[in-house]
Amino acid sequence: MNGLLTRAYDRLVARGAGEPGDPAPDPRTAHAFFVLLTSYFLTKLGDAITNPKTVLAWLGSSIGMPIYLVGMLVPVREAGSLLPQFYVAAIVRRQTIRKWLWVGGACLQGLAILAIAAVATALRGQAAGIAILALTAIFALARSLSSVAAKDVLGKTIPKGQRGQVTGWSASLAGLLTIGIGGTIAAGAGDDGSSGMLAAVLAGASLLWFIAAVTYARIDEPRGSADSGADGEASPWSRFRLLAEEPAFRDFIIVRALLLGSALTAPYLVILAQARIGSGAQVLGAFVAAGGLASLVSAPAWGRLADRSARAVMRIAALATAAIGAAVAAVDWLWPAQSASGWFLPLAFFLLSIAHAGARVGRKTYVVDLASGNRRTDYVSIGNSVIGVLLLLTGLIGLAEPLLTIPGIILTFSIMGVASAAYGSRLPGVSKR
Repeated sequence: MNGLLTRAYDRLVARGAGEPGDPAPDPRTAHAFFVLLTSYFLTKLGDAITNPKTVLAWLGSSIGMPIYLVGMLVPVREAGSLLPQFYVAAIVRRQTIRKWLWVGGACLQGLAILAIAAVATALRGQAAGIAILALTAIFALARSLSSVAAKDVLGKTIPKGQRGQVTGWSASLAGLLTIGIGGTIAAGAGDDGSSGMLAAVLAGASLLWFIAAVTYARIDEPRGSADSGADGEASPWSRFRLLAEEPAFRDFIIVRALLLGSALTAPYLVILAQARIGSGAQVLGAFVAAGGLASLVSAPAWGRLADRSARAVMRIAALATAAIGAAVAAVDWLWPAQSASGWFLPLAFFLLSIAHAGARVGRKTYVVDLASGNRRTDYVSIGNSVIGVLLLLTGLIGLAEPLLTIPGIILTFSIMGVASAAYGSRLPGVSKR
């Protein structure tokens, strides 16, 4: 079995990342790659099924959640997994073997999703909304634990120059199945039992995190260093000095903050489509399928490019986000009939999803390659905490919708993309090649 995995790893990853004459890949590295690939695939598929921008929002509306609670799903899930990470990192740094933190986080995520499915069948209205929002917060906290541990385990088990492909291939495989999920949602149009169908889907999705946890536990993680004594007990806040002391890390955070438009543009495209095309389940299904197709066709390519230059991937993704947003705003203002067609906005969402996949793969690969050991853990936790705050603040731009209009908000995110690409030229190259 190990020989088969090693040969597959050599063909899929190592041969493209290495140089002629390099030794054969280590069987332990090959085993770790496929364990990580499988675990990431399962959790990414689960994320697609429980996407707060699309699936959870639709479920919330179908069971009568107030609009303001539906609108809180995305910031709670995203910022809730980012903000506590510098506290979580203090726990992670004390562990010499960190995979068990990822395993525990995955199990908690599965339990939270299973509980959301139960709420969807038992409660309605505001009570359901409050319960689902609270469970989403629990999910986000568990995800925070897994996120910090995952970066370090990846850095300890997969060599530089090959890490981006773990994320890339897992996202692509998950994207393939997400296309089918989109078709399922579209087929449920007009079905009075759609909330019950979605609850069953969520219950099934919860199993993905449990299976991922069992799989991840099999990785052979080398024992690393752990903080102890005064350093281990230092206030997590003290580690924010790295933003002032290390220019490369600070510049990375600025570039990543300006890249938020690649994520924040997406729900406004969905809102614009509902206003221009309609709010039927077919529209939602088209967007879910478009996102899955984007991951399928783009993620491996982004992973390979990120292993060569993660900095370039972030800049390309930023420029693509800017171009797509500007095109959507221009078409909606100048040719509204095209904006109301059934193909334009789903196509824009598809292209934006490709750009966002690049932004995610690029930034994750860059921060893993930028440092090692506990310093890498600090970078991940501090960066995610800062971005969590900025995500909540940037999300408030929706309050200006009466003044800016939806296309105006999308154009604002495009301007952020241009700024991200321009500032990205300051980043040092850290990839292997």
